[in-house]
Amino acid sequence: MNETLGVRLWALRNVFLLYFVKPRVLEVNEQRCVVRIPLNWRTENHLKSMYVGTLCIGADVAGGLISFHLMQKRGVKLAFVFKDMNCQFLKRADGDVHFTNVDGPAIQGMVERAITTGERAETIVHVVATVPKKYGDEPVAKFEMTLSVKKR
Repeated sequence: MNETLGVRLWALRNVFLLYFVKPRVLEVNEQRCVVRIPLNWRTENHLKSMYVGTLCIGADVAGGLISFHLMQKRGVKLAFVFKDMNCQFLKRADGDVHFTNVDGPAIQGMVERAITTGERAETIVHVVATVPKKYGDEPVAKFEMTLSVKKR
């Protein structure tokens, strides 16, 4: 709950579109992150499935939240951004979507490199989107993004 509130307050101040879709952080730690975005009037398209832009927002949050979590835990300021994104949309996201990132160890290593060297560090982050209530663990979309971090 605290993580959800933190993300929403940050989004309200910095990225209103993220605030508008109302993400909920289900889990975040050094190993993995799971974020849910509800399918509702804010996030669904004319075909009653999730907008592709909303899917990308969910992948962005799940992909970057571990580094944000590490930054807060360690008390360092990091600037992080995604350099690129490769997406595969596999089936209609016609329910609440869960975005899962299990690349925590790679993100931890990248953050350590950025803090130690003071130079920009990068790693590939994978996010899988599922609609558990309809399709269980079967992915509806897969995202591969290059996360870039630098100590401020």
